[in-house]
Amino acid sequence: MEVFLANINHLESLSILFDRYRVFYNQTSDIEAAKEFIQERFKNNDSVVFAANDNGEIIGFTQLYPSFSSVSMKRVWILNDLYVKESHRQKRVATLLMNAAQEYAKVSGAVRVILATHISNINAQKLYKSQGYIKDEEFYHYALRLQ
Repeated sequence: MEVFLANINHLESLSILFDRYRVFYNQTSDIEAAKEFIQERFKNNDSVVFAANDNGEIIGFTQLYPSFSSVSMKRVWILNDLYVKESHRQKRVATLLMNAAQEYAKVSGAVRVILATHISNINAQKLYKSQGYIKDEEFYHYALRLQ
């Protein structure tokens, strides 16, 4: 098993996994739209994607988006997506992907990595706690839907 920094050459495999990730969050499957979205991220350098490879097959990914903290005046990475194929879950793949993302964040000089998960996603919450993530009890986070 290897985790590596993905690029446009991995677009086909990543698009399929990204589509499955979206379906997990109750979105309609649309592999072409998923492919276009990931392709745009690579083209515009909007995100960083780590992928997990098992015997030549990409079986998971995590995607980081850049942001900044005005208070600390440092970079923050948003770990927005994490997905592992069902056949490879409970095999530490997500942990390896998160470790790669966290190391990348440290090397880039980031002050922190932030993430959000659905309240019902208990397995993900257990993973995040085991990695040292702390549930924010200090700030409320709000969102404004525009579409």
